[in-house]
Amino acid sequence: MRRFWIWAAAAAAFAFAPVAALAQQPIIIKFSHVVADATPKGQAAIKFKEVAEQLLPGKVKVEVYPNSQLFGDAKEVEALLLGDVHFIAPSLSKFEKFTKVLQVYDLPFLFADMQAVDKFQDGKVGQDMLKSMEKKGLLGLNYWHNGLKQLSANKPLLAPEDAKGVKFRVQSSDVLVSQFQAVNANPQKLAFSEVYQALQTGAVDGQENTWSNAYSQKYQEVQSDFTESNHGLLDYMVVTNAKWWNGLSPEIREGLTKAMKEATAVNNKVADDLNKEAKAKIAASKAKIHQLTPEQRKKWQQAMEPVWKKFEKEIGPDVIDAAQKVGNSS
Repeated sequence: MRRFWIWAAAAAAFAFAPVAALAQQPIIIKFSHVVADATPKGQAAIKFKEVAEQLLPGKVKVEVYPNSQLFGDAKEVEALLLGDVHFIAPSLSKFEKFTKVLQVYDLPFLFADMQAVDKFQDGKVGQDMLKSMEKKGLLGLNYWHNGLKQLSANKPLLAPEDAKGVKFRVQSSDVLVSQFQAVNANPQKLAFSEVYQALQTGAVDGQENTWSNAYSQKYQEVQSDFTESNHGLLDYMVVTNAKWWNGLSPEIREGLTKAMKEATAVNNKVADDLNKEAKAKIAASKAKIHQLTPEQRKKWQQAMEPVWKKFEKEIGPDVIDAAQKVGNSS
């Protein structure tokens, strides 16, 4: 009988050995995004990998998949919910079907500059919005900047009347559609990858985007005039699967949170630097950059301000009020 118990104990130890070994294997974390490594988002994702693996040696392994290698724009949120990836960083406009509160970031002329954006996002309302989709399985961890958007067309856009009848490409956002309808323009929802050809062929006449996105896509080749309007925000949210995140140990969550903070700082600095460089390069091209006077900017703002009221109920008047107070007080 004694021999039996010795044998049983040995067998049990052997049986559980692989389990113990498996427990020591690093957690594989897949970070998927749709842009190149050289972009702010791409550089930030690489930084996240480096810092996470430094802070949690042997405990996590971060795999970064740029350029839609795993999933493109249309599939990445679904993949995250299914657990096929663990981190993605879509533009805020992509979350419209999950929550309406994030539409506040699409409202025109709400933020005076990027410092104002930071104030709002770092405050209570902005931080609470990161959790606005948690019940639907998505948890926001940080905001990543791209920058403020500028207008372009094949004619100067100095007054709201100049936009009448112009076909503008917009992201898939009802707020952005209404923004251009407010100045009697003709908004066209179109994928980012299709914009250059659409501008080239005349399928659309103009667009809105950050300096860095405009230059990287060579819009200055097919647009004669840019207006430094700074009228809207293009930002991303790094999101994870809420169930997966909450199932991690406190140690792993803390390490990943620290890594994400460092990655955010890298993203935002690179974004700011690239926008400054891109603006200078567009200014040196054949295209012309127009500056709005304070009076001209005010007319654009007044023309588009009814959009705030239109979406006030969906977004929440308290959210818009908080953004307006903080966003214009930098």
